[in-house]
Amino acid sequence: MNRRKFLSYVGCGCGSLLLPSCGTAPITERKQLKIVSEAKLNAQAAKIYEKIKEKEKMSDDKEKLREIKDIGKRMENSISEYFYQAGLKDPTINFDWEYILIDRKKVRNAWCMPGGKIAVYTGILEATKNTDGLAAVMGHEIAHAVAKHSVERASRATLVNTGTQLIDIFSGGKLSEVNRTTGINTVGLITQLGILNPFNRKQESEADYLGMIFSSLSGYDIRETVKIWERMKKLNKGKEQPEFLSTHPSSDNRIRDLNEKMNEVILKYPPIKIS
Repeated sequence: MNRRKFLSYVGCGCGSLLLPSCGTAPITERKQLKIVSEAKLNAQAAKIYEKIKEKEKMSDDKEKLREIKDIGKRMENSISEYFYQAGLKDPTINFDWEYILIDRKKVRNAWCMPGGKIAVYTGILEATKNTDGLAAVMGHEIAHAVAKHSVERASRATLVNTGTQLIDIFSGGKLSEVNRTTGINTVGLITQLGILNPFNRKQESEADYLGMIFSSLSGYDIRETVKIWERMKKLNKGKEQPEFLSTHPSSDNRIRDLNEKMNEVILKYPPIKIS
């Protein structure tokens, strides 16, 4: 069963059970499915964030944390100003921004939870190298929250899970039988590879694009974005999962796409003047 046909069945089967709320991602205007409460997700994220702060070791590098907060504040202001000047609803209006620096040198990562809760791991500083590089990473992570990707993923997962259960019922339990016979969650694997992973890769590419826009609006040099992924590829020593198994685009595809969009972003989204 191909992905399009599967989703059409899911949509038909769930139509009477769920009333999907459709929206669009900011700037890209990509259509989105939202059936999970953003407010509820933000509240849950805030609780998890507090637990992470308790369990993780915070870095004592106050200067670097100050730099992270400065970058974040510039982005907060430029994002809000952009939507204000465009006459559009600010998607960050209900955000409660917060920034932490976690002391884990072996973790090259950063993330932004729903509602603007951001964490940077010290390990990624090896790749960012400078302020513009750090801004590029933070812009990407902030873009996930601004575009409501967590709401979208939670909504898609709810829809797929409900649809899978319905299809199993309609097929007389054939899907469950396959799982029991093989000892493998065949349906889950097919769903992950055929629907959720490609969907997440689309979100990652969108966050790359929006992240460049937010960095540019905030006055940072977005040419550093490509350099980061070149450094990340070098640090990973070419060890990457095949793209179809991953929720992220490959480094080569990322670098190519960023290069293709860079001039457009520089021209269309120059540093914004805060009124």
